[in-house]
Amino acid sequence: MSGCLEALDKPVPEHPENIDILTVVAAALIDGEGKILVAKRPDDKDMADLWEFPGGKVEKGELPEFALMRELQEELGIETRPTCFAPITFASHTYNHFHLFMPLYACRVWRGFPRPNEHKELKWVRPNDLYELSMPKADLPLIDPLVQYVGK
Repeated sequence: MSGCLEALDKPVPEHPENIDILTVVAAALIDGEGKILVAKRPDDKDMADLWEFPGGKVEKGELPEFALMRELQEELGIETRPTCFAPITFASHTYNHFHLFMPLYACRVWRGFPRPNEHKELKWVRPNDLYELSMPKADLPLIDPLVQYVGK
């Protein structure tokens, strides 16, 4: 396989190396029918009206799983635990002013009924229906691994 590297051009970053890296965690909440919860971004946020997986920023010194537990409580009013999360995949996407690193966790166990505390709307969709939604660019590469994980 040594010829592999010689056949490829070395990639050049699109942005300066000192760009801020933002770590955000996301959850694919999966119900008993195999449907996935998506949330519509509110009007007062960037990328308003796009559908996304619930979650949010990891604060300095915070572990990703604990950040996700906190974010799901704040955003949806549900109670979870880090032991309820199974890592599926991650997204790594450069926006204009920052680079986003976003692990996606599956979650099938929680307490409470999700409600849109910080989103415009929530809906449960079949995995294949994710392809039809308008989502942020960073979320798009998460769909294929999620569909494979859950099934169609």
